[in-house]
Amino acid sequence: MPYDPLTAASPGIGLDYMPSYWTATAGAAPPDDGPLHGTTEVDVAIVGGGYTGLSCAYRLAHDYGSRAMVLEANRPGWGCSGRNGGFARAAIGRHSFGKMLELWGRDTARRVFGQALAAVENLRCMMREGAIACDAREVGHLKIAHRPSRAAALAAEAELLQREFEYPAEFLSAAHVRAEHIGGAQSHGAMRFPDAIAVHPLKLAFGVLDMARSAGAKVHTHSPVLNWTKRGHTHVLQTPTAEIRARTVVLATNGYTSEHLHDCLHGTTLPVLSHIIVTRPMTAEEKAASAFVTEHVLTDTRNLLYYWRRLPDDRILFGGRGRIVETSAGQRAHRDFLLAELKRKLPPLDVITIDYDWWGWVCLTADFLPHVHRAANDASVHYAIGYQGSGVSYALYAGRIMASRIANAACEEPIPATANPLPRFPLAALRRVGQRALYQWYRYSDNRG
Repeated sequence: MPYDPLTAASPGIGLDYMPSYWTATAGAAPPDDGPLHGTTEVDVAIVGGGYTGLSCAYRLAHDYGSRAMVLEANRPGWGCSGRNGGFARAAIGRHSFGKMLELWGRDTARRVFGQALAAVENLRCMMREGAIACDAREVGHLKIAHRPSRAAALAAEAELLQREFEYPAEFLSAAHVRAEHIGGAQSHGAMRFPDAIAVHPLKLAFGVLDMARSAGAKVHTHSPVLNWTKRGHTHVLQTPTAEIRARTVVLATNGYTSEHLHDCLHGTTLPVLSHIIVTRPMTAEEKAASAFVTEHVLTDTRNLLYYWRRLPDDRILFGGRGRIVETSAGQRAHRDFLLAELKRKLPPLDVITIDYDWWGWVCLTADFLPHVHRAANDASVHYAIGYQGSGVSYALYAGRIMASRIANAACEEPIPATANPLPRFPLAALRRVGQRALYQWYRYSDNRG
């Protein structure tokens, strides 16, 4: 039966990494602590071994001397931490900067924007602290108008960032984009955002794993939480081979969150598939004909946006929202669909082929924002969930925020936008039905005007 985080109790036990370009080029995974056996007591049990969980474990052990233990169902970075496109951007949720001002007012919007920039800076600091070799390049981000009618909104957004946020975004004309960055049929101007880092996401996960274990945290694989009870003030977590007793529990599962884990999660998440292809390397002629010379990470102005980048070996990584459900036939069809969409953007690549494709679950929330908070009925249960497909930098930062809160250490004042409880979806049982309807509307609106 196809895996769906909404209904499955666990993403698996001890599954290997999905075959991908990242897996093929990451090298050997560093050691972890393997499956946990017997009964163990810790200060903090962290469910999920991706960026959030590993970052939280590192900070708890390194900064606060806590006994932290990560429980990962499969392998560190197995989920979207090791499958994403490697776009570390200043992004919190899906709202535009103008929408932030409208929702929260200037003061809060500026604080949210500041936290997005702080998350990117936190990534830079972690890469320095851990000497993480993840092929990081400071490249910037281009948000490209995929239709001529979308260019004016990008110009206005760049002006708003300059005026309200005092940030040096800039609008680039269609001629500038095509001459200096990328040509093709859907490059009608762009907003350039300087703060974005291109990384190898699985190498980044491996680096944070090393940091966490070197600081004294334990990272156990093949250890999904299958049962969770509480005895007095002690949480008791059962894995296939162990029992863990902890004063505090962190939920760091994002797109792979099982609603069976804790009642604070019921009806709060919408996991959706994202699918990526990586082509063979472009020939020199193809590269010149498509004018694909930029190293920037790229997104477009669709609601169901595409994201792409030129990799160091001149392959193209191209991704977008996937199917509603995960089936072998559906994934094969979507692989071909993404290749056709890439060729629509860059017609000179009409004979390019795919060498790798893979997919993973990202997490949406009802308000399109991540939430770093505690369970309403139990302040010893913390979570950071809902990165909306843009969590490379913010997931690491959220782990840091949770660690400081658990340790009762001084930390940044909570921002109401992200420090509120996870909202529940209305008619949560019909989330997949709503997703289908929303996708239909997005596809219609993305291709008109």
